[in-house]
Amino acid sequence: MPTATVTSKGQITIPKEVRDSLGLEAGHRVSFQVREDGVVELRPDTVDLMSLCGILKPRIRGVTIEDMNAGIRKAATRK
Repeated sequence: MPTATVTSKGQITIPKEVRDSLGLEAGHRVSFQVREDGVVELRPDTVDLMSLCGILKPRIRGVTIEDMNAGIRKAATRK
């Protein structure tokens, strides 16, 4: 069973075996949950990229037929 030591600043280094098992890399976040029985669960706090789909709305709105016709009329009157 891997172990870690708490530093004077309250920090620990997660053992490589555990990081590899959880797929953790530098910069990843983890969350901790203390259960009622005193066991602490460490979980990767990652977000699946596909779950972000649709969060941002596009800045450009679609062009309507009226917009196209107006553009054509404007271009035709210039010539």
